Amino acid sequence: MVAEITKARIGRNAGAAEAGPSRDVPFDARQTALLIIDLQNYFGRRESELYGPLSADEIEAKHGSFFRRLDEVTLPAIQRLQAAFRENGVEVVFTVVESLTQDGRERSLDYKISRLQVAKGSWEAKVLEPIQPQGDEIVLPKTASSVFNATNIEYVLRNMGIDRLVMCGALTDQCVDSAVRDAADRGFLVTVVDDGCASYSEERHETSLRLIAGYCRRLSADEVIAELRGGLRKAG
Repeated sequence: MVAEITKARIGRNAGAAEAGPSRDVPFDARQTALLIIDLQNYFGRRESELYGPLSADEIEAKHGSFFRRLDEVTLPAIQRLQAAFRENGVEVVFTVVESLTQDGRERSLDYKISRLQVAKGSWEAKVLEPIQPQGDEIVLPKTASSVFNATNIEYVLRNMGIDRLVMCGALTDQCVDSAVRDAADRGFLVTVVDDGCASYSEERHETSLRLIAGYCRRLSADEVIAELRGGLRKAG
């Protein structure tokens, strides 16, 4: 009898779990935003001061695959996403690593230890030219890895009624990873765009995406666009 009761309870709990919340929720343009993380000159251009101590040959040896992925895969994917989201009136939001001051005295302790400093208003703080913001699209400067720890992004998103985030950017295993985990913990539904992200090696990129699989969905840019347009057609 005890065994039968236990099985019945397990069955009810399993059914409840199956009927519970899911990450596979169709996009709603009114509740969704595209969040583009740290794709700026500081990280994404060889002439940045970040790579200044390295020779051209050293940059190619250490980071050549990263720059090629950015130019050939990541930026084209994000351009397609931007076009689709803007066309359908969906918010496009950016983060950049940028201090509030010229000397970065307000940076996080970790950024000070890491010597990571991007001066306010500098060329390094600008979003990469192929994917620059348009109109009054929001750009949030930050001085820590997670945008949720270093800015008022949650306040901003909640005020706009947004609870679903499509994330892309760099580095996959650092600031993107941190944002995904923190957004999920705060109750946002997160989709990470595989080809919209990049890191300094394919291994780092793939390992990070595997490790954050429990916090988000993983789709390609074209899959996101198809789902967005499909949801809009149904809503219409």
